[in-house]
Amino acid sequence: MCACAIAGEVRRLNRKALPESKQIIFCSRVGKSSNLMSLIIGISGGTGSGKTTVANRILETVEASEVVFIQQDSYYRNLKDLPLDYRQVANFDHPDALDNDLLVNHVRRLKAGEPIELPIYDFKTHTRLNETRTVEPKPIVIVEGILIFADPRLLEQMDIKVFVDTPDDIRFIRRLRRDIAERGRTVESVIEQYIATVRPMHTQFVEPSKRYADVIIPEGGHNIVSIDLISGKIRERLAGALTSVGGQS
Repeated sequence: MCACAIAGEVRRLNRKALPESKQIIFCSRVGKSSNLMSLIIGISGGTGSGKTTVANRILETVEASEVVFIQQDSYYRNLKDLPLDYRQVANFDHPDALDNDLLVNHVRRLKAGEPIELPIYDFKTHTRLNETRTVEPKPIVIVEGILIFADPRLLEQMDIKVFVDTPDDIRFIRRLRRDIAERGRTVESVIEQYIATVRPMHTQFVEPSKRYADVIIPEGGHNIVSIDLISGKIRERLAGALTSVGGQS
């Protein structure tokens, strides 16, 4: 089943199951698949939009042996050569803060059936650890990040592009809680960063990239019906690909 068919079927079910304000939005653009056994799904959206929740919901409905989950956050550039004070004020919401050359290379290798060494990033020190994590290729590759639609090379690799659309105030509250709990930040530092870089970069890079999405999910990871519909069509796509390959062997 092609991405266009997926969009059409989920759109039909979507209208029956959801009120208009909560319906998934399907755009006219659909990704093209060059390899049915390597389905690349991109999940983007602003900080705190619920991208990871959407990805995890999909992961819960697919066998672990069938899916690889890659987060763009793992590809932040290593700032170990900068003083800590400079690292803390760096603009982490600009595309240049990310090593997209490496991410593109890794997505292409996974799509080609080759393993990668996934970098491990320490958000408290803003450095990349020496060790890496070996990731083997699998039939489904989910790539998640705020800026994955801002790089044309990544867009070219994606078969299905999902944008998680959540109100700004909700996203800010989620980011505030996360950065304090998981990244050792203070309330003041989170607010200052949001005003100085997060909000301006969202306006400049993230929000405009929404036009590249095949699917737009409102209300983020809490839109359970929408996520379940997409997950179901992804499973059908995978089953169809496996059947096709089996018929050719």
